[in-house]
Amino acid sequence: MSFQGLNRGIALSLVVIGGLTTASTRVAWSQTEITRKTRTKVSPTYPELARRLNLSGVVRIEVTVSAKGEVSSTKIVGGHPVLAAAAVDAVKRWRFEAAAEPSSGIIEVRFNPVE
Repeated sequence: MSFQGLNRGIALSLVVIGGLTTASTRVAWSQTEITRKTRTKVSPTYPELARRLNLSGVVRIEVTVSAKGEVSSTKIVGGHPVLAAAAVDAVKRWRFEAAAEPSSGIIEVRFNPVE
């Protein structure tokens, strides 16, 4: 195999890997907001570091809610890392109405240093 052929093979591999990465990112962001009604919402504690840095923003969390209405799993899909842990801690304590089967979706938690 020639050097030029090797370069083409590497370039093609990078394009394919880049395309797969882009496709998987689109899937994560295309999730819909969760449609089940919230019974109990716990507000996040604004992190002291974020307050000192005057950080604000939105943390997007993919959640799975059990049939009983409890948050069974979470996955951060966007947002500032300093704010993310506080958002996840709060969302894990949310409770939803019961349903026949588990459901999943995206929850957005907004942080504003003025509040």
